[in-house]
Amino acid sequence: MTSDESQGFLQDDANIQRLCALGGVSRAGYYRHFGPHACAREDADLRDLIQHIALADRHCGYRRITWKLKREHGLIVNAKRVLRLMREDNLLCLRAKPFVPRTTDSRHGFAIRPNLIRGATPTGLDQIWVADITYVRLAETFVYLAVVIDAFSRKVVGWALDDHLEARLAIAALDQAIAARDPPPESLIHHSDRGVQYACGDYIERLERREIAISMSRPANPYDNAKAESFMKTLKTEEVNGKAYRNLEDARQQIGAFIETVYNTQRLHSALGYKPPVEFEDDLGHTGQRQRNEQEALSLN
Repeated sequence: MTSDESQGFLQDDANIQRLCALGGVSRAGYYRHFGPHACAREDADLRDLIQHIALADRHCGYRRITWKLKREHGLIVNAKRVLRLMREDNLLCLRAKPFVPRTTDSRHGFAIRPNLIRGATPTGLDQIWVADITYVRLAETFVYLAVVIDAFSRKVVGWALDDHLEARLAIAALDQAIAARDPPPESLIHHSDRGVQYACGDYIERLERREIAISMSRPANPYDNAKAESFMKTLKTEEVNGKAYRNLEDARQQIGAFIETVYNTQRLHSALGYKPPVEFEDDLGHTGQRQRNEQEALSLN
């Protein structure tokens, strides 16, 4: 290249750089404009695939969709291109809200009970109940859900939803569970975290009056209450996330319907042999009655 040609090239490049700056585009984008482009049909086909994947799982981010396109469809696509198409089609994955209200306050003066269920495995109903509280976001505020779950059948046996975190929220869920199951004295362990709602005098008094043993998790150890944590994750993923509850009563109706109609009676649980909790408990009752009938027949013989 001669000196004149070199000088002309530098001038052209400077002009292009100045024009790109004035137009608000990158120089790389300018040159990319003259490169080969995918045809409109290919872009439409890719967009269709992305839409199917994203709508099937609204929690699937653009990186995972890029890998799915490669693994399942053999397409090598730039992740930034996938992100751009998802943003244009309003398909960006659902994210957890940045603010998470505190539901457990263990900084209190009430007695902390030892963990009685560590390493224990229930063999029947109403041997271990697990309790927990989570938040649910409304349009402009939060409400709170307290649940009591049978650790053997995974059934939600008591729940309450309200706009406060006072002890009466947890007590309402406990009262519902006791009324529904009526556990015999000294047959049941109630396990929870160390939150003030579960450690306070009114809650403990109800448990002791029914002769229910009291168990609490170790500090900062959610695995001690894994079954309750698992339910809360399912609730958020399958019901709460993506919903827009109008108010407290709307949230109470919809979440209550999910618990009673979907989770307890329809949702299949792998730990229960892919049965919903209500069916699992019904089968236990039938099995127990059959065994009692067989024992009575043997005693008569």
